[in-house]
Amino acid sequence: MSELKVGLAGLGTVGAGVVRMLERQKKALIARTGREIKVVAVAARDRAKDRGIDLSGVRWHDDPVALARDPDIDVFVELMGGDGDPAKAAVIAALEAGKPVVTANKALLARCGADLAARSEASGAALRFEAAVAGGIPIVKALREALAGNHITRVSGILNGTCNYILTRMADEKLSFDACLAEAQRLGYAEADPTFDIDGFDSAHKLSILTSLAFGTKVDADSIYVEGIRSLTLADLEAADDLGYKVKLLGVAVRTEEGIEQRVHPTMVPKHWPIAQVSGVINAVAVDGDAVAVTLVGPGAGGDATASAVVGDLADLATSAGGYAFGAPAADLVPAERAPMQHHEGGYYIRLSAVNKPGTAAIIAGRMADEGISLESIVQRRPARSRDGEPATVILITYATTEEAVRRAVAAIDAEGVLASVPQVIRIEKD
Repeated sequence: MSELKVGLAGLGTVGAGVVRMLERQKKALIARTGREIKVVAVAARDRAKDRGIDLSGVRWHDDPVALARDPDIDVFVELMGGDGDPAKAAVIAALEAGKPVVTANKALLARCGADLAARSEASGAALRFEAAVAGGIPIVKALREALAGNHITRVSGILNGTCNYILTRMADEKLSFDACLAEAQRLGYAEADPTFDIDGFDSAHKLSILTSLAFGTKVDADSIYVEGIRSLTLADLEAADDLGYKVKLLGVAVRTEEGIEQRVHPTMVPKHWPIAQVSGVINAVAVDGDAVAVTLVGPGAGGDATASAVVGDLADLATSAGGYAFGAPAADLVPAERAPMQHHEGGYYIRLSAVNKPGTAAIIAGRMADEGISLESIVQRRPARSRDGEPATVILITYATTEEAVRRAVAAIDAEGVLASVPQVIRIEKD
């Protein structure tokens, strides 16, 4: 029985989890692949650190690039992270040496995915990255293989567990954004600097990879419209609940007549939708094809979930699974023809803090009418003990309209001097 000899760069939570999982599932993996998958060499910054795993007999490299070129490994696993060196240099070195690569590095793929795919094809060395998107959910394999018979029209989902945890706690426990963020940081769900998560960039990186797989485009995270969740308040989530919606940070890629619309932003989704029921740090991805529509739900991060995806890729490689990294030759991946966000059509929730004076309501309604926006409902909310002159909260729900029209209308209302604070705009997805 031959071995698949693995060189592993990065021994953090995920890397250590991969070592443990390979040992725990050793017999099952041999039964499924006919080979033993064995870590034979590693690269990590601290050799002395106790990681709770047995690394006796494993070769150490101080330089991950040297590990990638090690002639005694069959496959290189990159779990260091970051879109630059040493991760980038090590992955390129492995591919140029003809060694398959397994990586969980969404940032690197979002920045260099097409280039790495081309290098993979040139050397004949596979590039696999199931762990880079949605953790333990096998969405990459589903799009690349299981759904290959479909003409995909839309991919959308909850792609960041930190944001979903915060929004779930806010809605369920009536807590502020700041309180939920602090708790997420205490529990290790959010970094000390949570910008990458809560401002939507993590979701955008993952969405760019899914877009390439679904639509045969080059990976281009810079073409994605991105909004985070910082501006959301408990009042917004309570209003959504009253209206029959849940608020989720969604990543959406959809075919339109103008091109591929890619966006990440807070979204109101009907409570009865499966994705609305996804709570806490769980992720979910929905794919709409011409033959089937599926929704996959599971843990989007964490040592075991991500290690599971890495080991799945290794098992594929152990059985000589080939194929193109993004489901098509790199040369056939085309730049995504970007559909302007201003042309997005749908319903909108608009929350205004309006100055309580005569004519304000008429101004708001008039500026909406000027842009051809029809209102499904308009609700005014005032505190139970409001004082004269205190701003009132006005919530508008529109029928289908365009992003451009909404932005112009809100700007026109603001220019009238009748708003006490920055307006809140949330897009609505409907049946």
